[in-house]
Amino acid sequence: LAGAFSARAFSAAAAAMASSEGGARVSTCTSLVPAQLSTVLDAAEGGDSDAARALAGFEAILVGGQALAPALAARARAVGARIVRTYGSSETAGGCVYDGIPLRGVGVRIHDGEVQLSGPTLADGYLGDPDRTHAVFVHDETGTRWYRTGDVGTFDGDRVTVTGRADNVIISGGINISLDRVERIVRTVAGFESAVVVPVPDERWGQASVVVAAGGAAGRPDAEAAIRAAVAEALGTPARPRGILAVDEIPLLAS
Repeated sequence: LAGAFSARAFSAAAAAMASSEGGARVSTCTSLVPAQLSTVLDAAEGGDSDAARALAGFEAILVGGQALAPALAARARAVGARIVRTYGSSETAGGCVYDGIPLRGVGVRIHDGEVQLSGPTLADGYLGDPDRTHAVFVHDETGTRWYRTGDVGTFDGDRVTVTGRADNVIISGGINISLDRVERIVRTVAGFESAVVVPVPDERWGQASVVVAAGGAAGRPDAEAAIRAAVAEALGTPARPRGILAVDEIPLLAS
């Protein structure tokens, strides 16, 4: 695709990918970030049959770049889209963990709470920056080379679960709170699927968080109570956001 991403452009490109071999259709796949998936879903749910057909026509739609909100995944399933969550980075040559399962040859360990990856997909390092290379790519006692992702999570021997960024944590009243986890819960509340949770200073607790959201849901009188209740139930009372900041739109990068 060239130019700005749109549901119409995506649908047209998807239709052009259709081909067959021996009378049987060749399966196709694509890769999207959550914001792109949401754009096409909005069109499909609004009656755009081409967008709905495009989403359902792929054998798999790989979704990465950031965490996939459960509500967005449910919307995709409802229109017949087959979603595969991918996890990786430029340092791992893109996705190397699919729906939590590492590719063959990819190693996973949790070191001091951090997700670290090994295997043949790792980059050699950062060009012209040996200090950063040595800080991010480390060796264990057996000589295995690991990439420090900066993410926190768990690994049960089969499946990786990422819970947030190690550097997106606040200390509120002496308690460490992952804003990524708070944001994930906030996005389960209707109307807040694209909300963002940010840190703010707090005179009493040192730090707190605020939900930044666009759309009519942010102005509902019961919205703040619903969000605080959902977060408290999932993560405990100290993790509750202090309030909601309503904006006309969430500013996005060009990509």
